[in-house]
This record gives sequence, structure tokens and C-alpha cells, in this order.
Amino acid sequence: MPEAEDVRRISLSLPDTTEKIAWSMPTFRVAGKMFATLPENETSIAVRCPKEERDELVLAEPEKFWIADHEAGFAWVRVRLAALEDEGELRDILADSWRQAAPTRLLDAHPELGAPDAD
Repeated sequence: MPEAEDVRRISLSLPDTTEKIAWSMPTFRVAGKMFATLPENETSIAVRCPKEERDELVLAEPEKFWIADHEAGFAWVRVRLAALEDEGELRDILADSWRQAAPTRLLDAHPELGAPDAD
């Protein structure tokens, strides 16, 4: 089961990523734009996710994904770390969120990370 330190290590391994405490929790940003947070005593993460995909994820796997009330109007979804299969799944989720926040110059410089809408 992935843990908070795995989130931190993977997030900080992505290009131009920094960690900053905001709202009393760790947040991870690419080029200054937030793409992940570690709320709920670091037992879950919040990541960027298009609303349509987010709603499908929550319906398909409610034990893994949910929407926090205060984030319902935004393109974010929560992920329970304990429900993830392995570190690879965590890496995929964080990389997808990173792609959504990264500026074009970083996406172009790191084609191995794919496009924001890549499957």
C-alpha cells in the first residue's frame, strides 16, 4: 500500500515540482501550479481530474475515489491511498495530475510523460 512518503517521493521526481505547505498540509506544484495535496492526515491525496472523468471514477470505484464537498465545483478528486493497488497506480495518478497542471514548455520537454489527455 502506498503511503504519504511515496506520494512525496514520486511527486518530487516529476519535472519542476516543488512541495509547499498550504492550508496546513503538504501540496505539490509544477511550475507553481498545484497538482496534488496530502489532506486527511496524509491517508489520501487530492489530484486534478476533469469533472466528467472524476464522476465516472467515483461511480466505478467509490472505495477508492470520492469528491470532497468543498471541491465539488472544481476539477479535483480524492484518492484513498489504502485502496490503491500499488505504487505504479499511484505514479500513474500523480503523473496524470502533473500533466494537467504543467505548462506546455514542460510537456514538450518531457514527451515521455505524455499529453494531459493521454490514456
